[in-house]
Amino acid sequence: MAATLTLAGGSVTAGRSCPLDYQLPADSFSGEPLFDCQTLYVVGGLYGNRQALAALERRLAAEPGARAVFNGDMHWFDVDPVIFADIEDRVAVHTLLRGNVETELGRPDDNMAGCGCAYPDEVDDGTVERSNAIHRQLCNAVMQLPGMAPRLASRPATAVVSVAGRRVAITHGDERSLAGWSCSRSALADPHRQQALHTWAAANRVSVLATSHTCAPAALYLEDTAQGEGLAVPGLAAPGLAVPGLAAINNGAAGMPNFNNGRYGLITRIATRAHPSAIYRAQLPGLVVEALSLNYDHDAFLAEFDRQWPADSPAARSYRDRILQGTGDAPASALLGGFSAGQTLCALSALD
Repeated sequence: MAATLTLAGGSVTAGRSCPLDYQLPADSFSGEPLFDCQTLYVVGGLYGNRQALAALERRLAAEPGARAVFNGDMHWFDVDPVIFADIEDRVAVHTLLRGNVETELGRPDDNMAGCGCAYPDEVDDGTVERSNAIHRQLCNAVMQLPGMAPRLASRPATAVVSVAGRRVAITHGDERSLAGWSCSRSALADPHRQQALHTWAAANRVSVLATSHTCAPAALYLEDTAQGEGLAVPGLAAPGLAVPGLAAINNGAAGMPNFNNGRYGLITRIATRAHPSAIYRAQLPGLVVEALSLNYDHDAFLAEFDRQWPADSPAARSYRDRILQGTGDAPASALLGGFSAGQTLCALSALD
């Protein structure tokens, strides 16, 4: 039976719901940007795949001046403390946010919320139970690394950065919750959700919202509109006043296959110039938002995965088929409007 954690009069079921402190303050994205750059990579769901990290490091080296933000769930499969620590050492030069994984690892003595994934009802109980089991083993790794738990807990849940003067909001789940599912593919396809998101973006002067968490990529561009066309934006009272467009992009997973056409992770790139190997992209005024492949050493990653997670272990049962075969989704399934397909995968794999 799933354990429960009572918080502020409520009940949290391990893996299904999330603690109250996952809710993001209303002003989380209203502050000044941490930095400005011309090229930004957002990396969500690395999941302890250090071969994927090596592929990212090569990409960054090829674009001097590019910045990277890791928006959570950097760890998952790396229950070997040596691998966990190696990843932490290598990402220390970048901007790091916490996802539900890091948040719950940051309080390993009070982990009744389990993995903190807040899985929706359509996810079966077996998947939830295995995720909680993975989390427990990962907690054991963190406890072998002195000072690691508070280090993970101290990371912020959100960031605002600037790319060529345009505000980019970054978090793990959605704009309201650290482990929210409102940037999932199905949620972003809902017109009511689109209007609410566009309203939120205009109020916060955000041009791009970059998320992860759901393990399934999604990309949506809401074009410029006007209040007179039916979009009510707080603080914008004049009828017909233009409301800026918004690109919402969920990269799925950087450390696992996302589609049915190759063993590669996915990362988000936001820049002033398009990358020649984008899988899909949206063109904003003065900015391009893209999904790029992360072609890592599959054999080396699989060997490390199998060593840490042997047959019939929770991670092997939940993820090994995906690592080997990808998912049943074509890249086009992620396109919800305003994004266009880019280069073919054959052209992509030669560039990493």
